[in-house]
Amino acid sequence: MSHRSAHYGEEMSVVKINALTVPAEMRATLEQRFAGRAGMVEQADGFEWFELLRPIEGTDSYLVYTRWRSEEDFQKWQASQAFGEGHRGAASGPAPQGGQHGGPSGGPGGHGGPAPAATGATLWSFEVVQSASPGTN
Repeated sequence: MSHRSAHYGEEMSVVKINALTVPAEMRATLEQRFAGRAGMVEQADGFEWFELLRPIEGTDSYLVYTRWRSEEDFQKWQASQAFGEGHRGAASGPAPQGGQHGGPSGGPGGHGGPAPAATGATLWSFEVVQSASPGTN
């Protein structure tokens, strides 16, 4: 197994998890909106990973997981035109540029399109202290 541990002064990746509260009847809509996203986040400098996690039991929250090289990279992405376009499109339905980080949950529904798929969202931020992946010893 290979793994990384943070040492003082060493910059580690940051993880952003958007917990989206999604009623059962809106799950398919949320997943379709994410499936229709253009993938602009994948082109962002410092982007490392994305996953949309569907709840199995114990919660009605989907988790939108993104990992970034640094907090600065994430902040640049949030301030980018691509981020804004993706989230505007997601708020109004399954547009081709649908949201990247959590936009398919909606935002304001006042764009003349369908209502948001999620009824709430909370953004959690973490710093990667250790990580592991399969490998040889």
